[in-house]
Amino acid sequence: MATRIEKPKVRIKPITADGYEKFLAYAAIVLLCVVIVALARGYSQWAQVPAIVWAHLATILVALAFTPVMLLRRRGDRPHRLLGTIWVVAMMATAFISLFVRLSHPGHFSFIHLISVYVLIQVPLLWRDARRHNIASHRGSIRGVVTGALLIAGFFTFPFHRLLGTWLFG
Repeated sequence: MATRIEKPKVRIKPITADGYEKFLAYAAIVLLCVVIVALARGYSQWAQVPAIVWAHLATILVALAFTPVMLLRRRGDRPHRLLGTIWVVAMMATAFISLFVRLSHPGHFSFIHLISVYVLIQVPLLWRDARRHNIASHRGSIRGVVTGALLIAGFFTFPFHRLLGTWLFG
């Protein structure tokens, strides 16, 4: 009689957020709150805002809202993949739409448009790394995109001559 030897199931410990990822998550929450306050303060001027800007704001709000959830919750499970897909679509849409938002210098691109190009290149690569289970590369790419494309670019939406800055500080 043959006995069957079962291999023990190896449970991979989920990667948890480190200090930098927690910082990024909380910074995204703060930025999301500041954007919401700016939008509320600019309520009287909403009708004057072009539809392309509203589309850009809508997609960035989705990405900002999902960022802390993705960084702080369990990773690698089905909900993580679903939320990650939504985040990827929001980031790609945000970057693509931003190429058509040129309010301060119509017809000209600004420095911030380079970040959009970076996102359009980097986000598909981080998606690919996630699908291939290349965790180290995926994690590094996520950190870079959140740091540069969400937080740094988000900070630069608040100088006084820009729409959200005018609404927030005006």
